[in-house]
Formats: sequence, structure tokens, C-alpha cells
Amino acid sequence: MGAKSLFKCFLPVAFTIALSALSALAMTDSPIKIGVNVPLTGFAASDGESALNGAKLAVDQINKAGGVDGRKLELVVYDDQASPKESVAIATKLIEKDKVAVGVSCSYSGATRAAAGVYQAAKIPYLSAYAIHPDITRAGDYVFRTSFVGEVQGRAGAKLVGDLLKKNRAVLITLNNDFGISLAAGFKEKAGEYGVTIVNEYTYSIKDRQFGPIVAKVKADKPDVIYATGYFFTAGPLVTQLRAAGVDATIIGQEGFDTQTFIDIAGTAAEGVIITTSLGRDSKSQETQDFIAQYEMMFNHKTDMVAASGHTAVKVAADAIKRAGTTDSAAVRDAIAATNLAASTGTISFNSLGEIIKDVQVQVVKDGQFHDFAVISDAKLLAPPTE
Repeated sequence: MGAKSLFKCFLPVAFTIALSALSALAMTDSPIKIGVNVPLTGFAASDGESALNGAKLAVDQINKAGGVDGRKLELVVYDDQASPKESVAIATKLIEKDKVAVGVSCSYSGATRAAAGVYQAAKIPYLSAYAIHPDITRAGDYVFRTSFVGEVQGRAGAKLVGDLLKKNRAVLITLNNDFGISLAAGFKEKAGEYGVTIVNEYTYSIKDRQFGPIVAKVKADKPDVIYATGYFFTAGPLVTQLRAAGVDATIIGQEGFDTQTFIDIAGTAAEGVIITTSLGRDSKSQETQDFIAQYEMMFNHKTDMVAASGHTAVKVAADAIKRAGTTDSAAVRDAIAATNLAASTGTISFNSLGEIIKDVQVQVVKDGQFHDFAVISDAKLLAPPTE
């Protein structure tokens, strides 16, 4: 064979090799996609915006630091309206069309529970940023939670009331949904161990904003503490109406209260309200301090628990992909399971069910802002379920 013929034979092979090399380079340069379902419209839109902003900040920080193994992170975001029906369709789209490496829920429990089964069936890792229903991680071994399961936070509330505050006559005002019921269940489970008597429990709907009948009954009960579950848009009116009626019992809330919007709604009535949550505003952790400073500079708004939770979930996903050295789903799942990461909501690690193991932050409203009140670190009390 002559040199000219040899060259002609070599051309297609060389072209194929070059094309393959370019293709591999393009794949290396392509972003790593993180799928996010989040309520951006509807009743939960304010929480959704905060959580998504926290996730955006995490991506910005990671990409400015060089990305993950030289690849940029990219959020693929869809509005689930906090609806289970919407979140199922979104999860399917993120997995099948967008080919995300990891899914993150920045939504409430109903939507998160529904999507978790879709991710588990596809064997794509899924992180619940702040939804608290216990069944979320029970979807399977590809589902993790970077916030407290509801019962754990409720138990911390019982310790706060009976052990730290030395209160013993409690009334529960419980939001009648997954969030409120699971928190109240944890409180009732441990109340007796801390010498707390539950005088009465009253329930309300997520649509309620007028609490006159409940307030009148609570006033007659004369408790020294009120354990009230709810979100900022129910908690603000509830706390305002309790104080306006002359109820001066200490009010204990949870992470649903954890936003400056609650304080804005309740005004001076919010002073002295104590909550259990994931974000310590006065934390000495560099990660937490950097998150708070950069979030408030980027978005010109006080940060909150859901923002920190969205930030944490994305940081956990990126850290796991980096340690895995690949976006292979099984490898990333195993890396998430082995997480030990200092995040804005504390040091993150998981048990065998994918539940978080970390301290509970206790915050108090003082001079119109949340500040540190205490930290609950009881490992036995805060142990999440394992099955």
C-alpha cells in the first residue's frame, strides 16, 4: 500500500478519535445538574423563594471556587406549588428529561413525600432540605433528609419547656397537617419525662387566620407555656391574637416560625417567642457566619432556616459528587451516606435511614430579630428513627 492510500485509510480513524476526544471534552465541560422542586407560587411561595435563594448561593460559592472537579454546578428548577401532584411530574421530568445527578426538595412534606418515591424508583439520590414528615426517608436508600424529622424537633421542644425553662403547664396549638402533627407527637412523647403536663390541645387548619375561639380557651386554661406549631403565615396572626387577649404564657414555636416575615407580621407580639430550629444566628461556625453574611448581602434580606436548609442540601450534594469523583448515581448515593460536612445548619451526617444527626438550635426573638437562646445536644433524645 502506497503512502497516499495509507493516509486515506488513516483519515477516518484519526477523525473518529478526534471527534471522540472532543465529545469527551464537551462532557467534562458540561455542568453537573442538580434538580430542584420548590414552591414559587401559592401559599408556600415565600418559603420556596428563601430556600431557592439559599440553594443559589451555594451554587454561586461552589462555582466561584472552581466547581466540582472542574465542572460547574447548575440548578434545574421547577415550581411544585407545594403540591404532591406537581412534584411527581416534576421529579419524572428532572430524571428523564433533564438527567439530573441529584434531586433536592426545597418544598413541604406532602410534595417531598410524593417525589421521593419517584427518585427512589429511578435510583437517583434525593435530598429533603427541610420537609419533616418521617415517611420521606422511608421511601428507600436513595432518599436523605438534611433537616430534623418532626418528632425529633418535638422532643427537643419538650426538653426546652420542662428542663431548660422549668415550665410544667402546657397547652398545645397544633396545625392539622403532616408538619404540625409530627411535631406535636414528638412533644407529647417526651413531655411527661420532663415534668410537663399537657392541659389541652387545640387544632386548626392551614387556612385559618382568625383564632378567637382557641385564644379564649387557652386564656381560660391558664398555661405557663404554649407549644404552637405552624408556619409564619399562621404563627404571626396566632401570636398577635394571643398577646392582644392578654395571654402572657411563654410561646414555643418551631422552624415554621423561623423567618423575619413572622416577626414582621407579629410585630412587638413576637418579642420573647422561642423556637427550635436548624439555624443558629450567633453561631461561631465560620460556615454559618459566611452563609448569613453572603446571603444577606446577595439578597438584601434577613436569612432564615429554609434558606440555610436549601444551602445545606446543595452543599451536601456537591460534596458527595466531589468525593465520589463521578456523577454515577450509586457512587453518589454511597458518598452522601458517608457525609461528614460542616454546613450552615451544623455538622451533617446521616444514620442508616438517611436521617440527620445534629444539634437543635434554640432561638429567641429579641429586639425584633432572632438570636441564640440555647443549643440542645442530647444525642439520645435527638436520635432519629433508623427504620
